[in-house]
Amino acid sequence: MKGEGRAVDQADHNSSSSAPGDGGGGVDGGAATGVEIEPSRRLPDFLQSVNLKYVKLGYHYLITHLLTLCLIPLMVVIVVEAAQMNPEDVRQLWLHLQFNLVSVIICSAFLVFGSTVYIMSRPRPVYLVDYSCYRPPSHLQVRSQQFMEHSRLTGDFDESSLEFQRKILERSGLGEETYAPESMHFLPPRPSMAGAREEAEQVMFGALENLFLNTSIKPKDIGILVVNCSLFNPTPSLSAMIVNKYKLRGNIKSFNLGGMGCSAGVIAVDLAKDMLQVHRNTYAVVVSTENMTQNWYFGNKKSMLIPNCLFRVGGSAVLLSNKSADRRRAKYKLVHVVRTHKGADDKAFRCVYQDQDDAGKTGVSLSKDLMAIAGGALKTNITTLGPLVLPISEQLLFFATLVAKKLFNAKVKPYIPDFRLAFDHFCIHAGGRAVIDELEKNLQLLPIHVEASRMTLHRFGNTSSSSIWYELAYTEAKGRMRKGHRVWQIAFGSGFKCNSAVWKALRNVKPSPKSPWEDCVDRYPVKTVA
Repeated sequence: MKGEGRAVDQADHNSSSSAPGDGGGGVDGGAATGVEIEPSRRLPDFLQSVNLKYVKLGYHYLITHLLTLCLIPLMVVIVVEAAQMNPEDVRQLWLHLQFNLVSVIICSAFLVFGSTVYIMSRPRPVYLVDYSCYRPPSHLQVRSQQFMEHSRLTGDFDESSLEFQRKILERSGLGEETYAPESMHFLPPRPSMAGAREEAEQVMFGALENLFLNTSIKPKDIGILVVNCSLFNPTPSLSAMIVNKYKLRGNIKSFNLGGMGCSAGVIAVDLAKDMLQVHRNTYAVVVSTENMTQNWYFGNKKSMLIPNCLFRVGGSAVLLSNKSADRRRAKYKLVHVVRTHKGADDKAFRCVYQDQDDAGKTGVSLSKDLMAIAGGALKTNITTLGPLVLPISEQLLFFATLVAKKLFNAKVKPYIPDFRLAFDHFCIHAGGRAVIDELEKNLQLLPIHVEASRMTLHRFGNTSSSSIWYELAYTEAKGRMRKGHRVWQIAFGSGFKCNSAVWKALRNVKPSPKSPWEDCVDRYPVKTVA
């Protein structure tokens, strides 16, 4: 694409310089001066592009509906044959069945037994009844200028580190309304255990209060609780804090996931799903958050300064159910969860690594190989996910190019499946502008497909594992979620992991009360700094 851009720019330059009086030059200007424009510099044949587009759409339609198209002639033949039967033919068929009663009974028994086994062994459907994203109070907002001034006044950063943070902020894609924890608004900052507990309580309880209010569920009805927070793991655990606050029942199945990074939200959903397969007629609550109070880095190692600039306060609470009665009020049904773990590779294991610098100050270091490792994890993940979600037409194209590459010509470019045929909405973890840019390019997505991710990063920053829920809330607030739409949530995390969750909308979904976008969605999308 970059090469094409340069070619077009050069063509424009040549044509305008050839015809300076042509009011801007162009193809006609070049022709008028007798200069022949090279074919590679001509405008693309849009008619041919459109024709190819419709050929591809026709191919996808044909393959997708191939079984239906084959069954129609068969059904026509059956109907014609049945119409030609007379009463005597029907009587003979009935007598034939009577004389073969044993065979009919045996076949019926096998059919009933097989149906029973299938119904009993199939996975129970998991419904997303509702979810809530925490929106911090406005006094916790931090502007870029305020962030830089505060960093300077702490006295912990040298000039080189301050300049590095300023550049990261400029290119990050974050806006001027993201939130920092209360302790970071003091001078000097107060990264205490008490402050970290206070931040955790505000985020988790704020999201849960809104969830309980919107769903009218009683805390005592919750049978499964999963909490994930990567960097803050106190004793008692965060899940125990929730149990204590809401006096949850004594036999609740509670789990606390720590150190699993920004993709832990999908892992928590997967764990809750597995638990809902075992425990009948119950609710599961998944709380996803991150805690910044004790995890701000006050040193000068560049790779550890990046999280300071990107991570912000946020959290979500999700209510899942396996009750058939909840299908009527649920927003989504969980379709697939695909998890990829690259931790066996040393580079992948250390690319997001909590450590101490030479001065003994603790921080999370991001490797320069992070994007390459994330790309490898994504490739593995979509290789597993693709056959589950892509139409057969895309799978055939991918398989055909793979065979051609292996058997005939190694230079054949691999076919990139069009995931837009499988999903209507994309919730890409808002880890940073570079992550969103790379997925947009590599998955050949349109700007509208990554709009929710970019705007979430701009408005709330990187809220770690909860960012995919802010993105889903954005899509709902824009009124884009329709019945039958499929949503792909994809997140990356330390380890290194790439995890995907696929949801199907059960109705036209409207935003829930107290959505994080409730009073600001009309201002979006906004243009972010490139």
